Amino acid sequence: MSVDDLYREIILDHSKQPRGQGLHEPYAAESHQVNPTCGDEVTVRVGLVGADQQVTVSHEGMGCSISRAAASVLHELVDHRPLAEALRRHAAFTEMVTGRGQVEPDEELLEDGVAFAGVARYPARVKCALLPWMAFKDAAARAAADEADQEVRHG
Repeated sequence: MSVDDLYREIILDHSKQPRGQGLHEPYAAESHQVNPTCGDEVTVRVGLVGADQQVTVSHEGMGCSISRAAASVLHELVDHRPLAEALRRHAAFTEMVTGRGQVEPDEELLEDGVAFAGVARYPARVKCALLPWMAFKDAAARAAADEADQEVRHG
């Protein structure tokens, strides 16, 4: 089995058996994103727990296998991790997928996410892979801002 075949299997597995699917409560913020090019849609909910802002993330959506698998991998990579680490993983995934095949992925940081390295060669599919990650970044930013506002109000 080639590396490309292995990556396809990982994407298919995450697409058919998505981790973190179903919108969970409680949550601090949610973001709904749509890819108008292909019709993929995803809603991502983010919660922040504790002093180190442990991320909780859940998702729901419909779309192609790339989009569904990317949401599942997002959940595996950021759920129950400190916000700072989750954002590092977001940045690494985004850089890899938008790098047009020129970015060597950090396998330790991205785990199953490296399966999306090949997507970078297909510009039309990049938006599919990034859709849940953009929703995550938006929801995480709103959750962090809301938490900061509450701290200011409650001093």
